[in-house]
Amino acid sequence: MPGPGSLPGSSLEVSTGTTIIAIEFDGGIIIGCDSRVSAGEAVVNRIFNKLAPLHDKIFCALSGSAADCQAVADMVNYYLEVHSMELDSAPLVIAAASLVKGVSYKYKEELSAHLLVAGWDKKNGGQVYGTLGGMITRQPFAIGGSGSSYIYGYVDSIYKPGMTKEECEKFTVRALSLAMARDGSSGGVIHLATVTKDETKKIIITGDDIPKFYDL
Repeated sequence: MPGPGSLPGSSLEVSTGTTIIAIEFDGGIIIGCDSRVSAGEAVVNRIFNKLAPLHDKIFCALSGSAADCQAVADMVNYYLEVHSMELDSAPLVIAAASLVKGVSYKYKEELSAHLLVAGWDKKNGGQVYGTLGGMITRQPFAIGGSGSSYIYGYVDSIYKPGMTKEECEKFTVRALSLAMARDGSSGGVIHLATVTKDETKKIIITGDDIPKFYDL
């Protein structure tokens, strides 16, 4: 029988070869991803949402094996629900990132999962964390996945501290569009989540609304 991360009749793992990005602004965060899921050269899902909620105001963006990433996100979501009930308050973003890091590191030999964690809490506001292996780092913005190698020059040249929410959204959409145009493992639609103290807003950008790389 094929495993949860493989196609029937195939040994190919279903992977979120992908582009993920998250950025902080004053008052919140924006986290985004493409939607293509592949197994080898085959595209098995064109509209998969790689933004997984870990709690009401905390998300993670998935990169790696689809099954492994979802397993980590589900596990951390459960831990955070229990944690928030015990404390009778919403969890901190750093707590979510620490859990993701801990699970990923504990099962590093078995899992292929590289997650960005971003969200808002009343203590530290909007935060973005990279959780690669046993390391956890807070960053003003972070990118990951196979498409990220195509956009390092773009994000490094365009990003500047103190960007508004609107500027951050434009930055995120353009970075994802560029990666989707160049990386064969990235594509489909753009999923975005914006998290602030007052709201959590999720949108999908499709078709002609996705900027063309030659117009950027």
